[in-house]
Amino acid sequence: MSSAINLTAVAVKLAQSTLDKNCFEQLLTVLETVIASDASALLELQGEQLKPLAIKGLMPDSLGRRFKLSEHPRLEAICNTQQPLQFAHDCPLPDPYDGLLLAKTGDIPVHACLGLPLFDQQQLLGVITFDSLNANAFNAISAQTLSTLQTLCSAHFKTALQLAHYKLHAQHSSALVQELNREALTRDGGEIIGQSSAIQALKNDIKLVAASNFSVLILGETGVGKELVARNIHLHSKRSEQPLIHLNCASLAENLAESEFFGHAKGAFTGADHARQGKFQLAHGGTLFLDEIGELPLVLQSKLLRVLQSGEIQTVGEDEVKYVDVRVIAATNRNLKKEVAEGRFRADLYHRLSVYPLTVAPLRQRENDVVLLAGFFVEQTARKLAIKQLKLSVDAQLLLTQYQWPGNVRELEHVISRAALKAKQSQWQQAIITIKPEHCELNLSTSNTTQLSLPASTTNTTTGSSTNIAEQNLSLKQATDTFTHHLISQQLEQHNYNWASAARTLKVDRANLFRLAKRLGISVKKSL
Repeated sequence: MSSAINLTAVAVKLAQSTLDKNCFEQLLTVLETVIASDASALLELQGEQLKPLAIKGLMPDSLGRRFKLSEHPRLEAICNTQQPLQFAHDCPLPDPYDGLLLAKTGDIPVHACLGLPLFDQQQLLGVITFDSLNANAFNAISAQTLSTLQTLCSAHFKTALQLAHYKLHAQHSSALVQELNREALTRDGGEIIGQSSAIQALKNDIKLVAASNFSVLILGETGVGKELVARNIHLHSKRSEQPLIHLNCASLAENLAESEFFGHAKGAFTGADHARQGKFQLAHGGTLFLDEIGELPLVLQSKLLRVLQSGEIQTVGEDEVKYVDVRVIAATNRNLKKEVAEGRFRADLYHRLSVYPLTVAPLRQRENDVVLLAGFFVEQTARKLAIKQLKLSVDAQLLLTQYQWPGNVRELEHVISRAALKAKQSQWQQAIITIKPEHCELNLSTSNTTQLSLPASTTNTTTGSSTNIAEQNLSLKQATDTFTHHLISQQLEQHNYNWASAARTLKVDRANLFRLAKRLGISVKKSL
């Protein structure tokens, strides 16, 4: 009767310890209540050897040992039987734990030794061994008790191994997701290209706000790179190892928008064949980037406000309220203040989102960043098209700087990609492929563009200069500085060194033009 009671207690304790992080050690601890011993060990079968997973009464270095079955006949004998195996106290087979018992130095003298093979159906998973310096320690334990213990321990060990496997797999998956997440965040370098004062100020603001947990509202025209700004904020934040989840609010169907945000339970609505997590659950611990937030329906704006205020979400089809830890970064090309005034956007949500607003300047206001970005995209496109050497002619650079770029950086990228493809097609036999003005198909009819052809008064003078620059085989920066020096000098001469007039023609700020001229070594004496 006492054995039955003990075995029942063992079963209960094993069930309670299954999810314990030290479940292997817990297994030996529970068995101690039934089988008293000086040393016990739980070992997993790995090919032709046994690996200790938990030990009691053995030297700590035992965990680092690997017992090859061919070298340890007692362990091999346990693995080759289907039933619990008790060795005779005077068994001549060497003990694998000789010299490893904490209770005895040197080889183990005559003693009791017991082994339980652990199975999943017919597959051997591992073994449990017991050693006692009392030669008769295990004699009183009945064969039925040992058989029941073997069954209980086998089931527990199988579950524990599966949980350990799932945990390892989850850790691997998490590490893989983090790596893929970082790779996605840093694709194309993840760098904001530009040296203009507007971009330098933006970079400073990004570093400043990234260190906080504030909500950020990114404002700017289509194509200026708002998503890139969001990625940089996340990368510089304390959440950088956690996911950055992207959701385009403009693409949300109104009837499914709530499900996209907060997830849904199985059967919550027609077509909900299985449960699904929403973007807030996926972004838990990380950042949620809400692109085109100005397109969000009013009915959903109030629910988004609740999350920002309290961190509470409610899955569609469930009554339970859940809490999430998510930083929200939103972006829009709309004037949200105007949207609020006209009743299309909630004022309280606007203020919640715009704790720290960032404005990304359009490309036409970024001084000489067009040429820098063009160089970046040229290099990128060359790799994509397998072009060993791809260059941008000075005339093409001038053409790009004269355009107003209504589509901003995205439009510039596409123009360079198309131009490179056309240049490759027309110069396929040449070692160096050069993008020329004729390859840059810009829309001349766009209302907010300027005349894209070179001014008649400058065509002759620039052509010669461009040819000389190309022949010098300069780097892109050197060629850009040389060309910029020539163009500014030319415009100053044409405007009798009236800096304001020259700046208007070149479409740059007068102070910035003056600083640029000084950097390039252009004499400013005639203007004084």
